[in-house]
Amino acid sequence: MNIAQVLFIALAGVAVWLFAKNIMRIRRNILLGRDEDFSDNKPLRWRNVLLLAFGQKKMFKNPLVAVMHFVIYAGFIIINAEVLEIFLDGILGTHRIFSQPLGFFYIWFINAFEFLAVGVITVCIIFLVRRNVLKLKRFLSKDLNGWPRSDANYILVSEIILMTLFLTMNAADTLPVHYAGDYVPYKFQFAFSSFLFPLLQGLDGSKLVIIELICWWLHITGIFVFLNYLPYSKHLHILLAFPNAYYARLTPQGKMKNMPDIQKEVLYAMQPELAPTGEAATAHHNAFGAKDVFDLSWRNLLDAYSCTECGRCTAACPANITGKALSPRLIIMKTRDRLEEVGKNIDANKEYKDDGKTLLHNYITEEELRACTTCNACVEECPVSISPLDTILQLRRYLIMEESNATPEWNSMFSNTENNFAPWKFSPDERDAWAG
Repeated sequence: MNIAQVLFIALAGVAVWLFAKNIMRIRRNILLGRDEDFSDNKPLRWRNVLLLAFGQKKMFKNPLVAVMHFVIYAGFIIINAEVLEIFLDGILGTHRIFSQPLGFFYIWFINAFEFLAVGVITVCIIFLVRRNVLKLKRFLSKDLNGWPRSDANYILVSEIILMTLFLTMNAADTLPVHYAGDYVPYKFQFAFSSFLFPLLQGLDGSKLVIIELICWWLHITGIFVFLNYLPYSKHLHILLAFPNAYYARLTPQGKMKNMPDIQKEVLYAMQPELAPTGEAATAHHNAFGAKDVFDLSWRNLLDAYSCTECGRCTAACPANITGKALSPRLIIMKTRDRLEEVGKNIDANKEYKDDGKTLLHNYITEEELRACTTCNACVEECPVSISPLDTILQLRRYLIMEESNATPEWNSMFSNTENNFAPWKFSPDERDAWAG
């Protein structure tokens, strides 16, 4: 085993260990939420994975953007076969290990990756222009101020660099010149890297070997860095879109889930003899709704980490369109920020120590929650099956049912509904006079 193999194995080991550590940290954070069962209707859930995650069904509401996004997505998924070859070469000390078993088909194998690489470079440039030159409205939003705006640009630039290194590596490895020593150049050329030959003309074999090795090391190191950047980036959705699609809520959109605790309270009011007494009465009560991330379900917290920050939810939100404070995208981003803060608290103290903050009030305001019309537009638009509405409803339920914090207009409606069985201030006996 030579020094290059030792260095590669060490680099790969550190990268995989760090990635696994971060993924376990995120898993721990997600599982801080309440338990919720999503084990029903497995065939439909797998269908959602196929259509929503793999097929990106919702993205095709805008076919042109969907095709461009699919190119990047396919590049990320399929080019892993090329990364596998590099990985095996690094461990075994070989050079293009798949070339011999695949024979002539190896040309087609690499050419497919080169087509994807050029497609990814092209689409990334277009997306950079959309964000930074054309400045689409949903990318200009103050929701993305700071790190989120930079994050998207970093990823796009990184993908361009990685694909350029891949093409340059192929060009240096296949340029038909005489190589010194025992290193034998491949006698074939690839579809797009061959266009880079003029840039390398005049270099002797030893210099081309150095360029190829530099590009090889930078390419695989860049992939390892990218892998460990994912847990800190919105691009974690590349991985979490699949479980998020599988655990999507299957109830009809617009149907609100009843709270069993509230149903029990109503039952006990109507049949007091069934109500628990003594210690059982104290133990029985759970908070209505959610005040902090611990009160949300693990599914809500998975939503927070799966967000692509694309802003389609906010662009479709009627409250946001009319200038109100609500941004469904920001609701999910703030939930993730709070969850990350709680996770750091646990890491520092080995358990959660009350920091005097909560998701409600400290991160998400009453004004934002009250602006929601529960129209479900945000849920319909999300390409990765996130439900900002579910999180909003849980927080709003706590606001009203635990804090009795509602506007006078809402309190009037609640009172009328309780007394008159309708939101209006008319007696039920007079319903035939106004129902029409």
